[in-house]
Amino acid sequence: MEQKNGSSFTGFILLGFSDRPQLELVLFVVLLIFYLFTLLGNTTIIALSHLDPHLQTPMYFFLSNLSFLDLCYTTSTVPQLLVHLRRADKSISFGGCVVQLFVALGLGCTECILLGVMAFDRYAAICRPLHYTVVMHPRLCALMASTSWVIGFANSSLQTVLIFLVPLFSYGRIVRAVLRIKSSAGQRKAFGTCGSHITVVSLFYGSAIYAYLQPSNYSQDQGKFVSLFYTIVTPMVNPVIYTLRNKDVTGAMKKVLCRGRDSS
Repeated sequence: MEQKNGSSFTGFILLGFSDRPQLELVLFVVLLIFYLFTLLGNTTIIALSHLDPHLQTPMYFFLSNLSFLDLCYTTSTVPQLLVHLRRADKSISFGGCVVQLFVALGLGCTECILLGVMAFDRYAAICRPLHYTVVMHPRLCALMASTSWVIGFANSSLQTVLIFLVPLFSYGRIVRAVLRIKSSAGQRKAFGTCGSHITVVSLFYGSAIYAYLQPSNYSQDQGKFVSLFYTIVTPMVNPVIYTLRNKDVTGAMKKVLCRGRDSS
């Protein structure tokens, strides 16, 4: 934190990659492309989930929440990063820093909790298939999603329980339930329904753990690139992971495109 030219302005200087000016233009182009793909992919998921009646299920309700969350999360940091990569003044006011930190941390905590809620949804679908529609009632889904946002921004002690205990418990029960299925085809189908979610969780938590659980002599430059990974790369690939080999989403996309073509 420093004052500029003896004025009353007090803020922070965001060094970022300023020590490597030759990388700033390359990073600007790469991050801009990634950010645009993040906007496109997540907006597509949200639109399809609302337009196609077949996708109006608890799974896609939570997925559209995750997509909206990823849009907010990347937008809370990436646009300012792009601006700082292309201009000499890399300062941020104290108030701006506080707001950005609050929003980024709140959205990050919300994503952690929402991933736990989505794990519970997959647990109910795999371990309680006959009671799934009763357990995952639309009112309960809305309550769980809104609670994730409230707890994430409140940053209360409850988030620790939800982050670390709920997904471990749910995944353990899911694996046991799948292994009890006698047919190999049934096991593949069951793992397929939650494989995308496990991949997203592994990317999100894996990169965050790798970034923060490092020794004191850890390279700061390496930490910056890892932070970029879970800040923009993970939200960009989430729609791809969830829609890859997903017949429901690809079918809904074809319907929407055909409907638009017919109307024109």
